[in-house]
Amino acid sequence: MKIETTPLDGVKILHLKRHPDKRGSFGELYQQRRYASQGITAPFVQLNHSISAQGVVRGLHTQMTKPQGKLVFVTHGAILDVVADINPQSPTFKQHLMVELSASNQQQLWIPPGYAHGFLSLSAEAHCYYFCTDFYDPEDEAGIRWDCPQLGIPWPIAQPILSARDRGLPDLAGYLQRQAPR
Repeated sequence: MKIETTPLDGVKILHLKRHPDKRGSFGELYQQRRYASQGITAPFVQLNHSISAQGVVRGLHTQMTKPQGKLVFVTHGAILDVVADINPQSPTFKQHLMVELSASNQQQLWIPPGYAHGFLSLSAEAHCYYFCTDFYDPEDEAGIRWDCPQLGIPWPIAQPILSARDRGLPDLAGYLQRQAPR
């Protein structure tokens, strides 16, 4: 496995090693000791699987007080995965990372807790899995509009397919206002 660091603190791109032969191929998706040696030590408590049609944008999602670390990978199709730094105390606040994850490139993305996360399905159908370090809590869910002008993410789509929830997400300023102590 090859690890690629990114400008966002703790966010890593993992290039998995595959062993192809005439039957197909084999590779490890997760091995606790190997990942721990790269600083990915959080226990995973939930595994999510989404199937998305081409042009679907999911996100940008986060949880307010119980943020989830996520190990993201694709087993069918391709996505453009996006991570945004939404912590005003961070030196990379408002910066983002875009990475294509696909069944063919066998890359994974490690996103530590505290970032906003979303993706665009690039293929007719994309199967995306992500291990999470904390449980999903509907009372704690939060997010930021996919096209938030303060983040300036250059999505390669103008009219994505969005859920009603994602259409109603605030911009970054609205999200931060919700976070402010009352």
